[in-house]
Amino acid sequence: MHSFLHAVARMKTQLNEIARTVIDCAVAVHRELGPGLLESCYEECLTVALLERGLTLERQKPLPLTFHGHTVACAYRIDLLVEDQVVVEVKACERFERIHIAQVLTYLRLSKRNLALLLNFNVKVLMADGFKRLVHNFPDTNPE
Repeated sequence: MHSFLHAVARMKTQLNEIARTVIDCAVAVHRELGPGLLESCYEECLTVALLERGLTLERQKPLPLTFHGHTVACAYRIDLLVEDQVVVEVKACERFERIHIAQVLTYLRLSKRNLALLLNFNVKVLMADGFKRLVHNFPDTNPE
């Protein structure tokens, strides 16, 4: 049991460290560019910043959906999958809507990932109005 708890704690720490790095990079991109650009521009610049920090990532990663035994090959695309663990969804909108949160929670569920960051670059202060951390089955150190 002790080994399991240690592994869960290590996984949780790793996910949080990746998320911190993504947030740091997003804040740096936002400080330099400000609001008003297209999502694709912010995604590209965030990609550059993350790669400069030594992280691996996939852009526009296809996320297939299975329906009644049939695979819908490209039902969804994850904007960024960082270190094969953290889903990052980039927005440039007036404000987050419930559909944005539902979309990212669906990405987590379908991709079997635990942590996502929803980033809206079209705000005055990214950390105040343009950031949401979403979890799905996040590792817990209290097994039941």
